[in-house]
Amino acid sequence: MKIKKTEFPKESALSREKVIFDYTDSFMGEVLNADGNITTAEIGKAFFSSTPQWGKKMFAFRNSIVKMFGLKTGTDRSKIQDPGDLKLEVGQQVGIFKIFDKTENEIIMGENDKHLDFRVSVLYDKAKRNTGKNSLTISTTVKYHNWMGILYFLPVRPFHQLIVPVMLKKMIIKLEEK
Repeated sequence: MKIKKTEFPKESALSREKVIFDYTDSFMGEVLNADGNITTAEIGKAFFSSTPQWGKKMFAFRNSIVKMFGLKTGTDRSKIQDPGDLKLEVGQQVGIFKIFDKTENEIIMGENDKHLDFRVSVLYDKAKRNTGKNSLTISTTVKYHNWMGILYFLPVRPFHQLIVPVMLKKMIIKLEEK
């Protein structure tokens, strides 16, 4: 299975806001699903259960550092629920992620903090069915508020670009097995 860096999808609800972001990226993979019927709930559950173990350890390390600067951590929220129990409704908080929007084929989550705002879009594109290819794209946007946001994202960016393709691959495997 090949995961590739791609253009920011025009179909994403976030694409209307692209010009205001300081950073964007998108990674896409093909989903080999015969019927093409994958729900946003299934996509969200796959997202929250696809973090690799090394990613969880890095996130825990990140939390211990940023807590000293008064930034939000996933631990200052209620405990992350079992992915099977998630409702994934707009406004729901899941760890560090707040659900901002949900459509038939996309879920947008992220957080606003004093140093930066970020959004993650997970878009299932079954509109490409005429080519016989369904795709899943994870796009990330970041808007800096101050120098601390720029400084924070500098070391995060390379790890972000490593973890997203790994998560996307795991998500696709889970969705294809459903």
